[in-house]
Amino acid sequence: MATLYSKLGVAEDASAAEIKRAYRKAAMKWHPDRNAGNEEAVRTIFLEIKDAYEILSDPEKRKVYDLVYATEMHRWETQQKRQRQRQHQQHQQQHQQQQRDHERSERARRERAEQAAAEARYAERVTFAMRFAEQGHNRDVIFGVLLGRDCPPLLAARIADSVWALHQSRAGAPHANAARRKTAARPHSPGAS
Repeated sequence: MATLYSKLGVAEDASAAEIKRAYRKAAMKWHPDRNAGNEEAVRTIFLEIKDAYEILSDPEKRKVYDLVYATEMHRWETQQKRQRQRQHQQHQQQHQQQQRDHERSERARRERAEQAAAEARYAERVTFAMRFAEQGHNRDVIFGVLLGRDCPPLLAARIADSVWALHQSRAGAPHANAARRKTAARPHSPGAS
């Protein structure tokens, strides 16, 4: 925030003589007559310097300005501090939200990976059990082999039951078809109804 002191280029505790010297120097530099071709732009600066000197050269006006300036600066600094605190809180909240989102996404990724791994293990166990069933082993052997491969007992029992039932239904299908064909080929005897 530009102050009247900074416009004249002096410190806030400058003496009256220092303020007067600074004013003369700035007035000479920014006087419109000394800045040909740029009169309108420097006129504003020159008037600001003139107004600053008018207030700071009068002890009463300077005292009022210092009091008002100190009050306003305190208010402005307090306001800036609150704003920085709000921004900091918002930044922290955004950071925490980003962390939660990242953790949620990472957890979902891990769960998908675990699910895929579990499905792959299940498919491997079923394939392994099918191979034993096709080799003619019974349900109990299939169950025992699955247990030997660190398959949980309930899951091993379920896979063994399913694979054994599927194998039995496949093995019984050709016999059932052959029996149906034999029955259809037999002549129908009169009196056998």
